[in-house]
Amino acid sequence: MFQRILVALDRSNSSCRVLEEAIALAKPAGQLHLVMVAPPMEMNYGEPFYLGMEMGRGTWTAELYQSQLARWQQNCQEIEHWVRSQADFARRQGIAATYTCPEGAPGPALCDVATDWRADLIVMGRRGRSGFSELLLGSVSNYAMHHAPCSVLTVQGMGQPAMATATSPSSAAASAV
Repeated sequence: MFQRILVALDRSNSSCRVLEEAIALAKPAGQLHLVMVAPPMEMNYGEPFYLGMEMGRGTWTAELYQSQLARWQQNCQEIEHWVRSQADFARRQGIAATYTCPEGAPGPALCDVATDWRADLIVMGRRGRSGFSELLLGSVSNYAMHHAPCSVLTVQGMGQPAMATATSPSSAAASAV
């Protein structure tokens, strides 16, 4: 039996189904730890420069850098608010739930959280990419299956709609906003 279940979310339509599956698995005596990885702010800009062209490449002004930083911080706050609403939904279902929003590449960040939290299972969505599209776009679920310190359950998201109920996680998120 899995007791420490890490739930990887990404605000896609399949996240509702992923959370529902994780709650069902945790019902007997488990606890959930919800994770949504925030994309890193590209910090390779160096010092803010005046906007211009140097060797065919634009450079950043201090104002553009501050604007980019403000947008990134707003995005991180929105991510945290959404994941908190999903953890609140799980708690209303009688499940102990915590959450975190680490920054970084999704696959490695999820595996790091799973290791640090000592997860027994990772539950995550799978969009069904394969072949060339998976090669180009990457696959977080594939990365987790090969690098996670625990078992990984993937929930197919495309073509299998989640049950729409008045108490579904997406309804809870919509009412929280």
